[in-house]
Amino acid sequence: MKTMQVQQADDEVQRVHANCHELATRIAGAIRDDGTAEPMKGLHLQRASSPAGPIHGMIEPSLCVIAQGSKVILLGNTPYRYDPAHYLLATAELPCIGQISDATPEHPYLSLRLQLDPTLVGSVMIEAGHLAPQTQTLVRALDVSVLDASLLDAVVRFVRLLDAPSDARFLAPLITREIIYRLLIGEQNGRLRQIAAISGDFHRIAEAIERIRHDFDQPLHIEDLARAVSMSVSSFHHHFKVVTAMSPLQFQKQLRLQEARRLLLGEHLDAASAGYRVGYEDASHFTREYKRLFGAPPMHDVERMREAVMAGASTEVVPKRSVDEMM
Repeated sequence: MKTMQVQQADDEVQRVHANCHELATRIAGAIRDDGTAEPMKGLHLQRASSPAGPIHGMIEPSLCVIAQGSKVILLGNTPYRYDPAHYLLATAELPCIGQISDATPEHPYLSLRLQLDPTLVGSVMIEAGHLAPQTQTLVRALDVSVLDASLLDAVVRFVRLLDAPSDARFLAPLITREIIYRLLIGEQNGRLRQIAAISGDFHRIAEAIERIRHDFDQPLHIEDLARAVSMSVSSFHHHFKVVTAMSPLQFQKQLRLQEARRLLLGEHLDAASAGYRVGYEDASHFTREYKRLFGAPPMHDVERMREAVMAGASTEVVPKRSVDEMM
């Protein structure tokens, strides 16, 4: 009996190693140069031949899997490190900082991000009988867990469809549902269930996040926002920080500064104009906040990024709102 269990364990390890190798090979074949690609709707691939970052951006509800290399995501002040043995799950759209920590030309960083549709998650939950309890404790909208063999197997089968586009039309939706099911029965089931919430505290916080994102350049009145989502101010503050790892004002500040950086680099605005466009009336206040987040005053930071582009450096140079580099 013990010999059979040992053999089964060995077979499982070999299957995981084979799947990891195949996943890396297929991603490398699908994206041959450094950068990002979306070869199939909702499936985003990334490749990097050297460590990169810090990369400031947004991460949306997604499953993130690394086939080769490693990465650290910073949400608020909390770092989340993941690699081929771990997956990252995000259940809300959040401002994060990412850094690729392990990548070389011979062994490039290779990863994928699969977008998670809340409606589809809810549908799978109902079909599988995994309904969310009426009272559910809020958890952080991002975490890392061990990537088990069954989930990895489903991810590999999904990526295989890149070489079979005629099959992908029929099989991709089925395998996506399987991946969601594997997540639902896994360690992060409670976190995933939050995505499909149509009521309760997470739904209210998700609504607040969307309101802040839409009006990030307007003054933020916490009392009005709490009232709009039917929460007391104290409860709203507490639950918002549980989900996002930051206060509403910190959340808005990151959105403002990321957009200001995009304007500086992509639309060639001066610092005062960019700050004003994102809601800062005091240029010196904007410069201080910008330097605190990005490590340099606005124009110096932009000059540094443009030099990096010219040099072909693997640092943050994307002048747009993008989530691809966060996976």
